[in-house]
Amino acid sequence: MPPTPSPALPAPPDEVVAALRCSVCGDALARDHRILRCARGHTFDLARQGYVNLLHAKVPKGTKGTADTAEMVAAREEFLHAGFYAPLADALAERASGRLVIDAGAGTGYYLARVLNALPHADGLALDVSAPALKRAARAHPRLGAAVWNLWQPWPVRTAVADLVINVFAPRNAAEFHRVLVPGGRLVVAGPGRGHLAELVEELGLLDVGADKSERLDSALDGTFTLVERATLSDTVSLPAEDVRRAVLMGPNAHHLHRDGLGERLAAVTKPMRITTSFVVSVFEKRG
Repeated sequence: MPPTPSPALPAPPDEVVAALRCSVCGDALARDHRILRCARGHTFDLARQGYVNLLHAKVPKGTKGTADTAEMVAAREEFLHAGFYAPLADALAERASGRLVIDAGAGTGYYLARVLNALPHADGLALDVSAPALKRAARAHPRLGAAVWNLWQPWPVRTAVADLVINVFAPRNAAEFHRVLVPGGRLVVAGPGRGHLAELVEELGLLDVGADKSERLDSALDGTFTLVERATLSDTVSLPAEDVRRAVLMGPNAHHLHRDGLGERLAAVTKPMRITTSFVVSVFEKRG
């Protein structure tokens, strides 16, 4: 007897649907049972897992091979739920405010869920190009809606609807950050600090994570945002061997396991490693 399919997850919150716009024509979207539909008749089915794919079956130029795979997503979810990056999630939650939060590059929804826990009257929209990631994000929190999208393209989001945008280790589209935020809305960006995962880079020969380029970020946002706060969170954690592997497999190095024997070196890790974690958190306020 074939297995009984799991029940479909609830649709995104009404407030999230109201913030979306049709990715074909730009009109407002409304929910009709398990379909999002605009007045011109363009439709987008809600997946059983609760997310909606607004890319309407076409892959944007430059995204092939860059979206997180199902294996990368599984490694990330297991690693994050072990709590190694919990200080970063807490830092985001402490700086959160507003009624609608957009997570640009949400992945599995780990950070957005933590923010929504801190904002009991807020709803959240998770945007990411990886459908496997959003299958998990859609169930990360009951007040979260998830939509597949390429962050480098104009977002399928109405103008001036979000009180807060968070962006964690993800592409940064300064023009869209500014457009979707209400006047005075806040943008919280998190990236790697100096020495982040340095021991893994040295021991395993990984692609260098690199420190967050705050000057580049400030330049991109100059004239449209005001820097309110910048903080660095650094720690040393002991990663069991399985979490060392997850830390590698959840990131871009997962695409290069066959490069110079990386896969073999990773498989040979059998003991815990002391690893540096370092994050730069920048808070900006929209001007105008």
